[in-house]
Amino acid sequence: MAGLQAGSPTPQSITVHGQSRVLEVSFSDGASFRIPFELMRIYSPSAEVQGHGPGQEVLQTGKRHVDLVELQPVGNYAVQPSFSDGHDSGIYSWDLLYELGAKQQALWADYEQRLAAAGVDRDAPMPQQGGHACGSH
Repeated sequence: MAGLQAGSPTPQSITVHGQSRVLEVSFSDGASFRIPFELMRIYSPSAEVQGHGPGQEVLQTGKRHVDLVELQPVGNYAVQPSFSDGHDSGIYSWDLLYELGAKQQALWADYEQRLAAAGVDRDAPMPQQGGHACGSH
C-alpha cells in the first residue's frame, strides 16, 4: 500500500458515518470516497495485519460489523483509527486512504479470493492468536 507521496491529494474533509459504517473522505483533487470501516480494518497497515514481510499477512475475518470508535490525527499526513474490536495500531496516510477509496472494487475482489483460498467465510471469527514479542503491536 502507498505511503505519503509529494504532491498527492490531501483530504479536505473527513466524516465518520457511524450508522452506515463508512468513512467519507473528500480530497483536494475533487475525488470523494466512502470507505467502509470493514475495508479499512481488513487492510490495516499495521504489523498485526500486514505481518513483518511478504507472505506474513494475517487474513482478517469477522469484521463486517466493526465500528470506528475514535479517529485521531497523526501529524499532517495521516489518521489513526480505533476500531470496536480493539484494533488501534494502524496509521492510515492520506495516500493509503485515497488508495482504499479508489481501489475498493479490486480490494474487495482480492479479499474474497483470499477468503476462498483459505476456505473461510468473511464472517468467521478470527482464530485466537498466540502472542509474540516483536514489540510492534
